[in-house]
Amino acid sequence: MVTVADLRIAPADPGEPAIRDLIAELDALMHALYPAESNHLLDVETLRQPHVRFLAAQLAGDVVGCGAYVAYSDYAEIKRMFVAPRCRGLGIARRLLATLEADAVNAGLPLTRLETGIHQPEALGLYERAGYRLRPPFGNYAEDPLSVFMEKALHLAPA
Repeated sequence: MVTVADLRIAPADPGEPAIRDLIAELDALMHALYPAESNHLLDVETLRQPHVRFLAAQLAGDVVGCGAYVAYSDYAEIKRMFVAPRCRGLGIARRLLATLEADAVNAGLPLTRLETGIHQPEALGLYERAGYRLRPPFGNYAEDPLSVFMEKALHLAPA
């Protein structure tokens, strides 16, 4: 029997077929929840860029989740967080987020930021429980009544 103890989170190529399928599932959900102008989705080619860290979560070799961050000079922007509906409630998203944050710390980034939508209460709860706090829009984002902007200070190890 496969359990969450068998969860493996590691860097992956977002172009792999199983990961592309998961991203397509995420895109379909986002398009169902929000109009195009409120979706800020990164495509596979962008996710492959050197300043992006993309992780996949696997249970027994089955891709069940993903997440990424885009590295900027002074923060990491969390993107593409998604767990397949059949695997929700197992703590996979929490572990994915913690792994992305630890990776950002290792990269010397002191802060994580994100944009998510108002129609995703589970995501909002995850981020709030993980210590994220509301903030105004950042980067190239504009005010949007369908968007929620959040950030979290990370604890860098002393040099």
